[in-house]
Amino acid sequence: MTEIFFYHLTRQPLDKALPALLEKCLERKWKVVVQASALERVSALDDALWTYSDESFLPHGADADGADEPIWLTTSDGNPNGAAVRVLVDGAAPPDLAPYERALLLFDGHDPEALDAARAQWKTLKAGGHALTYWQQDDDGRWRKKA
Repeated sequence: MTEIFFYHLTRQPLDKALPALLEKCLERKWKVVVQASALERVSALDDALWTYSDESFLPHGADADGADEPIWLTTSDGNPNGAAVRVLVDGAAPPDLAPYERALLLFDGHDPEALDAARAQWKTLKAGGHALTYWQQDDDGRWRKKA
């Protein structure tokens, strides 16, 4: 069964928190698909992954680029790079998560609609028999397991 982690963003915006999670996936040799709900977010994440750090690089691509990168940005439910990890942002609806080792759902803790959507996804996935874990950022921006 796919491990599903909910990440409640409270101290950093998505474009600051996501790169660290992606680095951890690549350290484990996992390919990743990041699914957003809008092309504008895909474009913003593409820009952010190029510029988030002067010392690091996250190899990535998007639907218009081809599928040869270990991190793939998309709005679709496909898995063009054979990813082991699915990251869902901005309330993107999860596809069938069975093919993945892990799914990460990141949501903005300062957005009431995002909180409501995350709660609804939690209930749906829990009812589907998935094992869920909830992580929240502490005051220093580090992830702390809460449930």
